Amino acid sequence: MKIYTRKGDDGTTGLYFGGRVRKDDPAPMAYGDVDEAQAFLGLARAEARVEHHGEGGELDAMLIGLERDLWVLMAELATDDANRHKLIDGATRVTDAMVAALETQIDDLTTRFTLPKEFVVPGQNRMAALLDVARTVVRRSERSALVAAPPGSLVITYLNRLSDLLWTMARWQDGVSLTARTK
Repeated sequence: MKIYTRKGDDGTTGLYFGGRVRKDDPAPMAYGDVDEAQAFLGLARAEARVEHHGEGGELDAMLIGLERDLWVLMAELATDDANRHKLIDGATRVTDAMVAALETQIDDLTTRFTLPKEFVVPGQNRMAALLDVARTVVRRSERSALVAAPPGSLVITYLNRLSDLLWTMARWQDGVSLTARTK
């Protein structure tokens, strides 16, 4: 099996469940931004594993869950309106439960540190900085998805909440770093 198909050489790309659109169509632009966000989450996850000497740890587990959620979200964005009836909740369509899970994580993490009272300057430590970069890419994904997500979709809500979670995770990691240095 070859990796290249040559089908995209004409400037189009295939959609989930079939159909083709131009690569600069709002859908591939949006799920391309989400793909980039997922890659940054992977970079943060790799750093978390380095910090834990190859062991996963809590942050690693949280990030892999988010990466898997983004597969679901990208599948939804990559589905033509004519095929939306084929989407499966939680597997290829974002659900209320997925959004609620993000809110639960945010609520849990905010009990672990004192919320900043001023604007945050990213870069307290490498992990927090990586999470902040991922957050900014998620924000861009959200803006791209505004045009691509169909009415009634929870894609925008999920991305909005995910950016909140990534901000919270970065501040949590800021606190982890400060705690580790004072011991």
